Amino acid sequence: MLVASNRGPVSYTLDEKGELTAKRGGGGLVSGLSAIGPEAGAVWVCSALGDGDREAVRRGVSEPGVRMLDIDAATHADAYNGVANSVLWFVHHMLYQTPLEPVFDGEFRRQWASYEAYNRAFALALAEEAAQDAAVLVQDYHLVLVPRMLRELRPDLRIGHFSHTPWAPVEYFRLLPDDIAAKVLRGILGADRAAFLTQRWADAFTECCHAVLGPGIPSGTRIGVHGLGADADFLRERSHEPDVGERMAALREQIGTAPDGTPRRTIVRVDRTELSKNIVRGLLAYRQLLEDRPEWRERVVHVAFAYPSRQDLAVYRDYTAEVRRLADEINSRYGTPGWTPVVLHVKDDFARSLAAYRLADVALVNPIRDGMNLVAKEVPVVSDEGCVLVLSREAGAYEELGEDSVVVNPYDVGGTAVALHEALEMPLGERAERTKRLAAAATALPPTRWFLSQLDALAP
Repeated sequence: MLVASNRGPVSYTLDEKGELTAKRGGGGLVSGLSAIGPEAGAVWVCSALGDGDREAVRRGVSEPGVRMLDIDAATHADAYNGVANSVLWFVHHMLYQTPLEPVFDGEFRRQWASYEAYNRAFALALAEEAAQDAAVLVQDYHLVLVPRMLRELRPDLRIGHFSHTPWAPVEYFRLLPDDIAAKVLRGILGADRAAFLTQRWADAFTECCHAVLGPGIPSGTRIGVHGLGADADFLRERSHEPDVGERMAALREQIGTAPDGTPRRTIVRVDRTELSKNIVRGLLAYRQLLEDRPEWRERVVHVAFAYPSRQDLAVYRDYTAEVRRLADEINSRYGTPGWTPVVLHVKDDFARSLAAYRLADVALVNPIRDGMNLVAKEVPVVSDEGCVLVLSREAGAYEELGEDSVVVNPYDVGGTAVALHEALEMPLGERAERTKRLAAAATALPPTRWFLSQLDALAP
């Protein structure tokens, strides 16, 4: 069997002496491949992402079972930043300011040609590596053209495509030029099976196929749903290691105690500064809470971890700057000598994230749109005292977790402020019971089983 994804299970860094260091990644795909064992002869095809990766390919350095493609850096930049992250991601997350964007001009067509070349490189490598009748699991919006290209090269293969993002509704998907929209859909329909994180996204894909390509899904393609869950065993074990304990102590000190000596309540969020995560409106809602409910001043702290993402794109740099500016404004406006209303961290630190999960009284997960959102699933699993989940109805996780969450419209800042108040006021008993049910739902399909379920569904 083979897996194809833009980012692989290993990355390389090159030091001043010219020495390469390998770093292993994590996640559901890595867990799944580990579960099938080395005797399966699995191969992971991925792209070289940086200078260290490219140097490793040129030197012939590789991890067992990994084939890294040294795609021309300019081609990769066009495909990854120009099309995948600036067009397909924006369409599926409905992020465009439509009076001004998108603009599909000659520059876009040039970048699209690079996107096709990038997908073709993957298809050729997979065709080369695959044994007769092998199973191939192609991942995400970076590689939507691969299934069709690979099918033409190797009709014997069993091909699956998995979308980790939402899928846009028809009206928004048709922002794409008609021929490009058709190529995206036909690319995925080259697979034996197209799979999604929720039924909502699967249905949206099917509706787009009917609208753009005509009624019916080709008989060779089946549609499936696999809702990725949290890895409970890993999270619970990792969250009780010494470095997490150290960070909990540091966070408690930053949070402090209320004027009456009781521990301050915490509203926790952990996100990349990705436009779809809606961090700015979350901060605005917290500001509204402090304004409308002055009784919470000095009694609550918003612990906001906003880890920089895609900083090579100007719109993401601007967004990160706005998150910082708004946090500073709230602290300046409401803070006192003994109370910092927003504790903001922008440097990625997994141990610190787990510490915040354990401390959270309220977890704020309010994305504009999200394929799933694993933070919503991880916090209830490791929470020490139980926490209330304030959850956007536009997160994929809403399908499984909505019943036991305080649900919000992600655009409604006032409504989110009311939800935060409701969550902070929730009695401890109800909070604990909700957390148990949330944790059970969140771990229903952990990463290894999620991966293997896709593989099983491809069986002839």
